[in-house]
Amino acid sequence: MLVILYTTFKNHCDHAFLKPMRKELGKSIENRKKFKAIFSRFGKKINFKGHSEETVLLKHIIDLENNQEVADHLWFNYSKSFEKAQLNPGDMLEFAARVKSYKKGYVNKPLKINLRTTDFKLSHPTQIKKLKKASI
Repeated sequence: MLVILYTTFKNHCDHAFLKPMRKELGKSIENRKKFKAIFSRFGKKINFKGHSEETVLLKHIIDLENNQEVADHLWFNYSKSFEKAQLNPGDMLEFAARVKSYKKGYVNKPLKINLRTTDFKLSHPTQIKKLKKASI
């Protein structure tokens, strides 16, 4: 039963954890670049101290350098910069952010299961400007 569960999870991880678009972000690791995205909605997460924090979901993130979509969605903390932008669903944003890598996936040391992979994210968004309502 455990082997079947492990195999099912591993197969899911192999194609669900790193989308091809995000690999493009990996080429610019630690660089600050300009992006364009569509604000989708607000969300919430529980931080490491157990407190609730508001988040922002951006969709269709486009690298302005080459006009290519680099991620279908990304979550950010709802910072003062996002607050100043007075976001509404469907708003098109332009912002600068740093490309970073992070580890994600399932690890079970006693069973010697390590399905950790490296993925890429944008961090420290600045210069957030609302452009217009998106037409998607």
